[in-house]
Amino acid sequence: MTQNPEATGPGAPLARARLFCEQNNLAIPVLLAPMAGACPASLSIAVANAGGLGACGALLMQPEAIKTWAAAVRAGSNGGFQLNLWIPGPPPPRDAAAEDAVRDFLNQWGPQVAPDAGETRPPDFAAQCEAMLEARPAVISSIMGLYPPEFVERMKALGIKWFANVTTVAEALLAEAAGADAIVVQGMEAGGHRGAFDAQTAESAMVGLFSLLPAVCDAVKRPVIASGGIADARGVAAALILGACAVQIGTGFLRCPEAKLPPAWADALGQAKPEDTIVTRAFSGRPGRSLANAYARAASAPGAPAPAPYPVQRGLTQAMREKAAKGGDITRMQAWAGQSAAMAATDCAATVARALWAGAIARLGG
Repeated sequence: MTQNPEATGPGAPLARARLFCEQNNLAIPVLLAPMAGACPASLSIAVANAGGLGACGALLMQPEAIKTWAAAVRAGSNGGFQLNLWIPGPPPPRDAAAEDAVRDFLNQWGPQVAPDAGETRPPDFAAQCEAMLEARPAVISSIMGLYPPEFVERMKALGIKWFANVTTVAEALLAEAAGADAIVVQGMEAGGHRGAFDAQTAESAMVGLFSLLPAVCDAVKRPVIASGGIADARGVAAALILGACAVQIGTGFLRCPEAKLPPAWADALGQAKPEDTIVTRAFSGRPGRSLANAYARAASAPGAPAPAPYPVQRGLTQAMREKAAKGGDITRMQAWAGQSAAMAATDCAATVARALWAGAIARLGG
C-alpha cells in the first residue's frame, strides 16, 4: 500500500512517533501512566510486552517496595518502564478546628476517624529517590514539580531519562530549562491527581489537552507526550496530529484484567459519561479527577467543610476509603477516573496497547 507522504514525511505525526520509539527502545508510542496505588507489576508487564512503556506511581511506596516492583516487572518482561514520584511540597499548615470539622463529616460516611488520623507521613522522598536510582529504570518521571538539579545530574549519569509532567505552558518551559528529556502534557481531562506545580492554583489553571498540547509543542524543543482523556485510537491519532510524539494513558488501561481494579470501580468506569467525573480535593487534599460518586458530591456541596491539605486529608479519609474498597462500595470509594473512562476496554492490556497504535496508524494513513 502506498503511504501517505503527509503522514510519514519529516516532522509529520507518524515520523515523530517512530523516531520517539527508536530513541526510547519502544515498539509503540504508548506509555502507561504512573498511577499511585493502581499500577501493579502485572499491568506494566503487559504494556511493556506489547512494546510500550510500563509505569509505577511510587508515591506511597517504601524504598524496598520500589525495588521489589522493578524486579517483578523485569522478571516478566524485557521491556522498559518508568518510575514516578511526586515532588514534595512544604509541610502542610494544620488547623485543629478545621480538621475536627472534616472528621465529623467523614464520620457520616465510614468508620469513626481516629484522633491521630491526620498525622500521616509520606515515605522518605530522598530514600525513594535512591531506590529509583538503584532500580535503574529506563525513565524516571516527575509530577507536582521538578527534581533538584543534583538528582537530575545523577539520574542522567546512569543513562536514565527524565520525563517531566506539566499542566501549563509555563511549567513546560521550566521543565525544559531544568533538563527534562521529554515533557508529559497533562490535560484537565486526566483521571487522578492534577500535576500542577502549585497546589493552590491547580483548579484555576486547568486547561484541556487539545488546547494545551499544541501550545506546549510550539513552546518547547523537547519531545512532547500527551496525557489526559486519551482512551482510544482516535485520541492517539489526534494527539499525534497536534504535535505529540507519544501518548500516556491511565484510565484507558484500568478495566484491563492486569490492572486488578476492584470490580465495582471497573464497572463504574465503563458506565461513566464525561460529565460523571469531578475534580475534588475531598479524598487526598490535592485536586484529582474521580467519579462523581455520592461522597465526592456531598463533600463539594454548600455547607461541607473544606478539605484539609495534603496529606492530612488523605490520612483523615483512609478508613473510609479502605472500607469502601473492601466492600465494593462505589458511593464512597476513591475511584479516580478520566473523562474518557467509558472508552476503556476490558481486553488484556497488551491487546489494548497494540490496538491503540494500530488504529492510530490506520487513521493517519500509515
